[in-house]
Amino acid sequence: MATGEQLLALAAPHVGETYVLGARVPKDNPAWTGPWDCAEFASWCLYQASGRLFGCDQNTKPAIADAYTGYWQRDALAAHCTVAVAVARATPGAFLLRYPAAGLIGHVAISDGQGGTVEAHSTATGVIRGQVDGRRWDVGVLPPMLSYAEPVLLQPTVPPGLVLRLKQPNMKGALVTRLQQALAARGFSPGDVDGAYGPHTAAAVHAFQLSQGLLADGEAGDKTLKALGLR
Repeated sequence: MATGEQLLALAAPHVGETYVLGARVPKDNPAWTGPWDCAEFASWCLYQASGRLFGCDQNTKPAIADAYTGYWQRDALAAHCTVAVAVARATPGAFLLRYPAAGLIGHVAISDGQGGTVEAHSTATGVIRGQVDGRRWDVGVLPPMLSYAEPVLLQPTVPPGLVLRLKQPNMKGALVTRLQQALAARGFSPGDVDGAYGPHTAAAVHAFQLSQGLLADGEAGDKTLKALGLR
């Protein structure tokens, strides 16, 4: 059985390659060098390491299988292979997953076991070495087709600052109002400027992120707020 370390070794040489949101990747092509999106990159690396599909619309045809963070969520829950983010942070080749919201993408990255990531990040940056800490993740994932060493938990993860996102009930406040005003001023309509982070505001954030080459998940964290002049 392949190991998490072997998967990480497959992922690392692709740093610097191109990201295209929605790119489709033949999982059975070992020579593929992009373009990638986050879920396609994760599923390709996992297939190359293990010969098995995970996180795809159907897990039988590697040449045409469509990877998506929602399918990663589905498969991780079905296989009972979710772990705490702190465990994934300390485990080479583990995955870190942010679930998608309605009409929006999530994100998935590969942990290097030392607090870093290898991930297909965004149009502006492509495949990068990033950081686990200071970002919002829902779960870690240890797919059952890989073997993982027992992690050494040296330190807890550092949580992100405030991230404006779709929740029930809606997030509300003065910062959401300022965000809506900034989006509207740049031509991205958030719907009513009412201080509530609803679907129209999330869609406007997503469109703005795409225009800036940011990770386009419809969530307004530090980088998106900075790009809008709010930090």
